Amino acid sequence: MPSRRLLIWVAALYAAQGLPYGVTSKIWPVWFRTAGVSLTEIGLMSLLALPWSWKPLWAPLVDRFGVRRAWIVPCLGLLATLAAIFPFLPADRVGPLLVAAMLTFTVASATQDIAIDAWTVDVAAGKDLGWINGIRASAFRVAVIAAGGIALLIADHWGWTAAWWSIAALFGVLGVSAYFLPEPRRMADEEGRARQTTRELLRAFFAWLLRPEMLPVALFALLFKIGDQAMSRMLEPFWVDKGMTLTEIGLVSNTLGIGLTIAGALSGGAFISRFGLFRGLLWLGLGQGLSNLGYTAVAALTLPRESIYVASVIESYTQGLGTAALLAFLTACCRRENAATEYALLSALFSFSREIAGAASGFGAERLGYAGFFFFTTLLAAPALSLLPWLRPQIEAAAPARATAAPPS
Repeated sequence: MPSRRLLIWVAALYAAQGLPYGVTSKIWPVWFRTAGVSLTEIGLMSLLALPWSWKPLWAPLVDRFGVRRAWIVPCLGLLATLAAIFPFLPADRVGPLLVAAMLTFTVASATQDIAIDAWTVDVAAGKDLGWINGIRASAFRVAVIAAGGIALLIADHWGWTAAWWSIAALFGVLGVSAYFLPEPRRMADEEGRARQTTRELLRAFFAWLLRPEMLPVALFALLFKIGDQAMSRMLEPFWVDKGMTLTEIGLVSNTLGIGLTIAGALSGGAFISRFGLFRGLLWLGLGQGLSNLGYTAVAALTLPRESIYVASVIESYTQGLGTAALLAFLTACCRRENAATEYALLSALFSFSREIAGAASGFGAERLGYAGFFFFTTLLAAPALSLLPWLRPQIEAAAPARATAAPPS
């Protein structure tokens, strides 16, 4: 098991990574839907998160220049500043200034993600992957719930200004903490090793990317969470349209599921550590996809009000399972010498599918209805799982390679 100190840093960094995602996926949809913005417009706002998909374009800069915290700390400061000014921008009129602020928010978040993911790849030894990825998935989800749960409770009782300022304060605390982030051996021993040139980094990166066996890897990263991500953009508007209050959305849709989500991520990490990455991707991915049927039933049938609570709990737990599996897969596919660029590319693929699926989700929900759309997202789990037989040799080869890597000091 990794050291407690390492796991604490992993948790803090992925809380910093999860908080912006909580803002974009949990707060923005509710903020705009309660202000009367249409489902189609809310869905199209997913395109503002495309910097998470485009981050490979500037990931080589993170590999080439500066220590990891030199990128993380300024980005967290910018995120805190933007969160503090959001309440002064009218949610009922999505104008150019608001769009520019939202886009800047996602660019800053994507940039810190590059450095955070690279730091984690730097320190992750193969034998520790299960625990590290369980912790990072849990911390990420806790931060999402803190944004979507606590912030909505504050908004319901004290207004949106108080909610946004609370989020800004969280970013500030995380930014100050990240200033003390220890650099792994990769950066601390930089002067004692031959430094790669940018040309060498790019040559190694493209040699890795253009291998024929990378095609199924790229497709899997693109498709593994597409059903989950397509549905998730419409969950908060669904709760609003079902007549739930901000407090109910905050407590049930977000906060009530925290225990099961953490349990899901930790269970997923433990499962992978014991049974291997291939079985983890298969069984945890299957559970992730089938969980969408709970919301399908709530939308299609006349069920008790509390049934939506059950659907939320199931969705939270199974998404924790799936996230732990995907993070382990992405980490196992990366080489340490080019960690930031390679991880950014793979994570960008599933981010791209998330934003495109999210952008189309509003159209789908308005045309198919919530029930039809939620059922369709269940079917979207099949393509990624069908790729696993082709990926099995690469998965089994990658895991031992990571396991034999020397852990950082």
